[in-house]
Amino acid sequence: MAIITSLAPSDVIELNPMFLFRWEDAQNAYVLLYPEGLVKLNTSAGEILAAVAETTTVGDLLERFTAKYNNEDIAEDVLTFLETSHERGWIRVKR
Repeated sequence: MAIITSLAPSDVIELNPMFLFRWEDAQNAYVLLYPEGLVKLNTSAGEILAAVAETTTVGDLLERFTAKYNNEDIAEDVLTFLETSHERGWIRVKR
C-alpha cells in the first residue's frame, strides 16, 4: 500500500512561526506553545521537530533518522509524524 503524502522529499520544511518550540524543564519535555495553550511532545516528536527547526528537506531528515538509528523502517514513522505535524499546522513548507 502506497502512502499518500502532501510532503515531497525535496520540500524544505520549517516550524510554523505561530508556534514556539522549546524545552520546558517543568514538563521535562519539548513543547509547542501557541496562544490557546501548549502541546507536550514525546521524546521522538521533540527530536524530530528539533531537526525541523534546523530547516531541512524532508528527504534529508528521513535519511538523518534512518542513519542515526540504523533502521530503514523508521523513515515511514518519521514521515507519518511529519504529515500529521503538517496537517496540524505545526510545520510548513518553506516557500
